[in-house]
Formats: sequence, C-alpha cells, structure tokens
Amino acid sequence: MRPGQLCVVIPASSAIIFLVLVMSGPPPTDACNKALCASDVSKCLIQELCQCRPSDGNCSCCKDCMLCLGSLWEECCDCVGMCNPKNFSDTPPTSKSTVEELHMPIPSLFRALTEGDAPINMMVVSFPVAEELSHHENLVSFLETLHDQHQNVSLPGNSIHASYDTQDNICTVVYFDDCVSIRQCKLYCESMGGSKYRWFHNACCQCIGPECLDYGSKAVKCMNCLF
Repeated sequence: MRPGQLCVVIPASSAIIFLVLVMSGPPPTDACNKALCASDVSKCLIQELCQCRPSDGNCSCCKDCMLCLGSLWEECCDCVGMCNPKNFSDTPPTSKSTVEELHMPIPSLFRALTEGDAPINMMVVSFPVAEELSHHENLVSFLETLHDQHQNVSLPGNSIHASYDTQDNICTVVYFDDCVSIRQCKLYCESMGGSKYRWFHNACCQCIGPECLDYGSKAVKCMNCLF
C-alpha cells in the first residue's frame, strides 16, 4: 500500500459470506431459510464440506456436510442443494425423525430408571425386538457422534440383524411427555444412560435402551406432543 493511501476495512458478516459462497456452490432453492442458516452454512462452505452436487450424482461430501450442519440439516440442506429431492411438504412431521447413537451409554442406569413405575413426565414402552425390526424407516437424517464417525448405522431389513435371535429379546424405550428440542432430547437420553435417541420432527423425544437392535419404535407416543 502506497503512503497516504486509505485502507478501508469492511466487516464481512455471516450473511455476506453466505451469499458470496453460495454463488460458487450448489444453488439454494426457494426453501432455503437464509436468516436461520447463514452462519452455519457459511462455516461449512468455508471448510469446503458441502461443495459436491448430489443432483449430478456426486454425494462424496454429503456425510461431512450433514455432520457440519448437525441439527440444522433438515432446515438448511436446501441452502447447499443437498435436500432429498422427494417432496416431504405433505408429510406430517410425526412421520419423520432424526436418530443418533450415543457415545457412552450406561445400560445399568437405563435399566434401573425404566424398571417399576415410570419416572414423572415420562412413559416407558417395551416391545419385542422382532417388532422393532419389522417396519421400514422413514428417516430424514442420521446424526453421528464426532467421537466415532466411522460407526455403521443400520436400517431394518439389513443383513446385519440376521445373526441375532430376535424372538425373545425385548426393546425398551422412554418417551418424554412434552415436546423438546433435538439438543434437549440428546442431553436427556445421555443423562438416562440411553444407547440412542430418536427425535421426531414434531419435537417428540424417544430414548432407546441397550437391548434395542435398531432405533426403537417408529410410533410417536409423547403424551403432550403428538402432532
């Protein structure tokens, strides 16, 4: 810079960075919530984690992008051109859910909390593992812990379950009566020693016990959070 030349520093807000980077990446759709997603999408684009184009058959970055956006994936995947092209607009939120395996379950704690009378504001439900594996999933996304990014995620019908004797095993899950955020759901299930959780997109939370082989029940049973 020459002597006497004026240097003007223009602060780059998250929204400005977002708009600039999106121009060079997958185009956002009309469903993109810029107000909600600008900061997180900018961060992921800066790290070049959401640069591939699933619409062109290239999904090499999809997992990294989903992990980067975390709980905002459902709301913000449109901003990076990665939402499932299937139209979910007419599907009720109770039919969609997000699941995650918890890093440090405590089976003995979960069993102790779910035996006998159910804790206040919760409902304990038990059913055969065979029933747990008998229905097809309607998940929108998986969240995987950063501690174990290579962990396999299973779906009903996969051969991984073929070696298990599912006739006598019982899966126990806990529903919270009230609606909670996905972050609260994870924290509550961790505090109970759960192995996994399922957060329905109507904000119903289900903590999944250690005997469950998949992701618990696909039914929404939160007493005060059913729709």
